[in-house]
Amino acid sequence: MANEIKATQEQIAYAKLLDIGMKVGLLALVITFIIYLTGILTPHIPVGDVSKYWRLSVHKYLEVTNIPHGWGWLGMIGKGDFLNFVGIAFLAGITILCYIRIIPILFKKKDTVYGVLAILEVLVLVLAASGILKSGGH
Repeated sequence: MANEIKATQEQIAYAKLLDIGMKVGLLALVITFIIYLTGILTPHIPVGDVSKYWRLSVHKYLEVTNIPHGWGWLGMIGKGDFLNFVGIAFLAGITILCYIRIIPILFKKKDTVYGVLAILEVLVLVLAASGILKSGGH
């Protein structure tokens, strides 16, 4: 096929890292969920009590359960129900790592505009994840 489309070096690098990251994140989710279900680490909210909080708004839920907002969950990582967040946060951040991975490739190929855009993308994603902007429901 003469018109076959081939992936670029940066697309392959991005995809390979995304594939590895997805597998690591999924494994983290499975392991931390097993830890939660088995009770190896005591949860902040007992499993039997979870359903009584479902009707609450996020703000009220955080207040009633004494859970910090934003990245405050890191201080509760020793609790079984918060350990689950590690895999979620990792999966949410894998895109940042993928962009960081392709930046050197873009500049090596002299794709300066795309390199700068990738840097800006990383900065925007990190800023959004940082919670500095204080937007959203938390």
